[in-house]
Amino acid sequence: MLNINFNTPRTAALLLCSFLFFSCTQKRYTDALSPEEAMKHFEIIEGFNIELFASEPDVWSPVDMVFDEQGHIYVVEMGDYPYQPEAGKGKGRIRMLKDTDGDGGTDTSFVFAEGLPSATSVLPWKSGLIVTAAPDILYLKDTTGDFRADIKETLFTGFFASNSEAQITSLRLAPDNWIYANNNGQAGTVHAINNPDTAGISMGGSDFRFRPDRGLFEKESGNGQFGLAIDDWGNRFYTQNTVHIQQAPIPWRYLHRHDYLPSDRVDVNISDHDLVMFQKTPPPYWRLERSNRRQKDYDERKLNRNEYAEDHFTGASGGTFYGGDAFPESFRGSVFTGDVAGNLVHRDVLELKHNSPLFVAKRAEGEKDREFIASTDPWFRPANFTVGPDGYLYIIDMYRQHIETPVSIPEDLKKDMDFTNGEQYGRIYRVVPEGVAKRQTQTPGLRSKTPGALVALLAHSSQWWRLQAQRLLLEYGDVTVVPALKKMCVEHADARARLHALYTLEGLNALDGGLIQQVLKDAHPGMRAHAIILSERYPQCLPQLLAMTSDSSAQVVLQLTLSIGEFTSPQVIQALVNIIEQYGEMPLFQTAVLSSDAGSSMELLKLLISRGIFFKDASAGKMTFVKQYLYAMGARRNKEDILALIGLLSDPEVKEGINWQLAGLEGLAKGLAKTANKSKPDPDVINAFKVIESGAGGEIKSAVKEVIKALGDSTQ
Repeated sequence: MLNINFNTPRTAALLLCSFLFFSCTQKRYTDALSPEEAMKHFEIIEGFNIELFASEPDVWSPVDMVFDEQGHIYVVEMGDYPYQPEAGKGKGRIRMLKDTDGDGGTDTSFVFAEGLPSATSVLPWKSGLIVTAAPDILYLKDTTGDFRADIKETLFTGFFASNSEAQITSLRLAPDNWIYANNNGQAGTVHAINNPDTAGISMGGSDFRFRPDRGLFEKESGNGQFGLAIDDWGNRFYTQNTVHIQQAPIPWRYLHRHDYLPSDRVDVNISDHDLVMFQKTPPPYWRLERSNRRQKDYDERKLNRNEYAEDHFTGASGGTFYGGDAFPESFRGSVFTGDVAGNLVHRDVLELKHNSPLFVAKRAEGEKDREFIASTDPWFRPANFTVGPDGYLYIIDMYRQHIETPVSIPEDLKKDMDFTNGEQYGRIYRVVPEGVAKRQTQTPGLRSKTPGALVALLAHSSQWWRLQAQRLLLEYGDVTVVPALKKMCVEHADARARLHALYTLEGLNALDGGLIQQVLKDAHPGMRAHAIILSERYPQCLPQLLAMTSDSSAQVVLQLTLSIGEFTSPQVIQALVNIIEQYGEMPLFQTAVLSSDAGSSMELLKLLISRGIFFKDASAGKMTFVKQYLYAMGARRNKEDILALIGLLSDPEVKEGINWQLAGLEGLAKGLAKTANKSKPDPDVINAFKVIESGAGGEIKSAVKEVIKALGDSTQ
């Protein structure tokens, strides 16, 4: 095992000599290693071993792998990378791997499907596979038992398909019965093939989710690229090149209840260590040269920007939640992410911020200055991961000489680069803990289990088993298990079991308002948050919801803020005011309140002012809320509300603080400007503001002028 520090002066000099030598001989890049040799180049943290699970010729260019409910192993091969295949000539494949001798490794493979354009991700469903292969999401199934798909259906079509690194991928089944996928915010009009009467959706700026059991599909918040980690409670964390872990805490459906928010982007980089990583390989010639050129350009243009060729995330990929039960307890809930440019595997430990609905991703103790796994082989490309039924972590190594879209590399640097070099290779590794007995390979065989046995598996210690059991119960639709599920939902000691029971009931259409009212009192905040989501279907729950604004969990209160905005009762406004008085400094809560009609109504502002709590001090966070609230009001252009606002501007609570007025007028002007072309100028409103302008001075006068201009007064 090599241990090389590439930051020492001696090594830097050696690298410089190497680069000079390569430039003279035109051999700037290393050759592939055999799987056995590549194994010698790994450094892994103490307490773990890495094993070779599969390699070429059984897998080529792998980018995803799943275990289905029977323990069958499916691998997605992206043979076309990084090019767009010609129509009908895609080299994408799905292989089924088998262990025929029971030694814990694979020794046989079958081509389950081939000729797929840019296939990137698979998910078991109804004894088959759901597959992302842009521009489509497909369903494939083998009905003859020859390990080859003979059914191929297109579920959805219309996704972006022009860049294999930025298209629909990362299928994940969540505890809420929805399947989520990354779309990288790419454009495309998506249609459901089996339901032609359903309108297509424009996908720009979002990710995607769907429910094949109910024919539902919609946009979802986030711009994940390749890698989607969903934890035990349905929180989503996604990967995107340099930003290796992000969170979108507010779902799309809430952010688009009206069109008047200042922004519908809620992506949050939750890493506390940002871009820094610790790689063991020098940067390839092309990357070093490209970075030097870019930095030279930045410096000449006097831009305060840094271009990094190494030791900073640039190819983050495959973020995966570890919900297994084979690793030590301290590893449960970690997110593993590869960096294909840095040839390493990074681990994040997730923690909830104090009094916040956001997580923070931290390095673990012992990994402050190193990675969970790093290789000195520059061909190691950890594109993705999966957790098996055995609880072990599997690393999907694409194993390529180059991994970068050619469009991002200058033409002269591409002359001696073969982007397909290595397409015939591929490795899958298994990470196992040291010092404990190796788990025997087992075939789950869940399809032979009775519905009652599947209910019991909802309490399994591993996320894989819980999700597979839940999915099968939904597929079977056997309502005889409803009493057992209801009992588990309210009585089981493990909150995760209670959650899976809750959503299995939801999937079986066996929920009722009385059960939700019970779950709203659950001791676990995750259960309360999900009960709040489901309570949107039951008006009888509203009084109980309104009493939860002081819940001890900020996550619960954030969901409460979003969900009560679905109701029209006047009492909702008072509850939202209570929340703003507690959490009004936080941007997420500001957006959550303003996302509903009640939260952006004139009545809310009137109540805030009359209670006299919010406006006692003019903090920066409160100023931001006022600015965004007035933005929403301005964008709506409701005459009565704007005239009422003019009256409120003279309220002593507001008038005494010039900063409040300036913030409000700035937000109002920007909101009015957003919809300036959608309505005619109203002379009554313009004249009312001109009266204010005539009696104002200094900054207020200038701010009112901007409002009058945004209202459409041509004289301004």
